[in-house]
Amino acid sequence: MASFFQKLFGSSSAPVAPVSLGSLEVDMHSHLLPGLDDGAETMEQSVELLRAMQALGYRKLIMTPHIMGDFFKNTPTGIQAALQLLRDAAAAAGITNIELECAAEYYLDEWFQHKLDSQEPLLSFGGDNKYVLFETSYINEPFNFAETVFNLKSAGYQPVLAHPERYTYFYGRFAELEKVRESGVLLQVNLNSLAGYYSAGAKRVAEKLIDAGLVDLLGSDAHNLKHTDTLLNKVLPTPYLKKALALPLLNSSL
Repeated sequence: MASFFQKLFGSSSAPVAPVSLGSLEVDMHSHLLPGLDDGAETMEQSVELLRAMQALGYRKLIMTPHIMGDFFKNTPTGIQAALQLLRDAAAAAGITNIELECAAEYYLDEWFQHKLDSQEPLLSFGGDNKYVLFETSYINEPFNFAETVFNLKSAGYQPVLAHPERYTYFYGRFAELEKVRESGVLLQVNLNSLAGYYSAGAKRVAEKLIDAGLVDLLGSDAHNLKHTDTLLNKVLPTPYLKKALALPLLNSSL
């Protein structure tokens, strides 16, 4: 099987122009820290993913392990410890010109609500902007969505909804997504949605969000090399990527 780098630069002697997400600069949603969730399992996998993301043109990665009360009971301390181990491994592997940071992808559940109620510090990104990435069930609309957004903002955070195009309860209700953004929630679309990786429905909603200029951030949501290969082979050639990159995205400011 051809390696990621053979696919990227070609295996023949003829020069092939490298593709890049360099204009995006920063990825703010991935699961590259090893052994914390359903992303990279080992440090070796994490380092290989770092090389793949670097080859795609990123200069900075803000990695966001899941925090879910039922499944991934990660803590800021554990996430930050994994980040330091990955930084050390990257340096040992000679990967020195890509910046590594961490935050989290919080699942909107009762445990998340408890964190807000108890004023537990959350892992945010974007410096003083204090962006907090959160997700919901893909199928069931959360009854406390508006309350959670209000509580996040009251605590001084800027809510960022991860991959809104993947929530089927929004399908056929695009006006509701518009209202979510009007309420002060930033919207982050997954790049692989542009290639139909998750579903045809997710692709349609992602394109509609781009057409409407409602996308604030683009994320890889990379868990493994299959995701980075899809970015390379299917997302980079899509016309909607160019259209998305023309929006006033926040990625490069992170």
